[in-house]
Amino acid sequence: MEIKTTIAALAALAQESRLAIFRLLVQAGPGGLSVGKIGAALDIPPSSLSFHLKELAHAHLVTSRQDGRFVIYSANFETMNALIAFLTENCCGGAPCSTHPSNVCSSVEEPPP
Repeated sequence: MEIKTTIAALAALAQESRLAIFRLLVQAGPGGLSVGKIGAALDIPPSSLSFHLKELAHAHLVTSRQDGRFVIYSANFETMNALIAFLTENCCGGAPCSTHPSNVCSSVEEPPP
């Protein structure tokens, strides 16, 4: 992932409503949700929701598709995974990291044995 793309994605997520929308769409999975369901779930007025969805789409974090009368938004998992990979590519100084809490990289350097 390029730096400019990373910055755009992080900037889009650095706002409370957009972060909530993205998290909701991640939870919804690939099927996504209609604009109406997103607005109802998060209590965001249509005009604000439209603005936030546009910002997320501009950052390639969401995709949309027409389904009859409805517009369905889905999280763009490809972009999400690329962002996570970019942010963690040098985790633990290049050593393999584990997702288990006791094995993750610590922020304090361990003393040599």
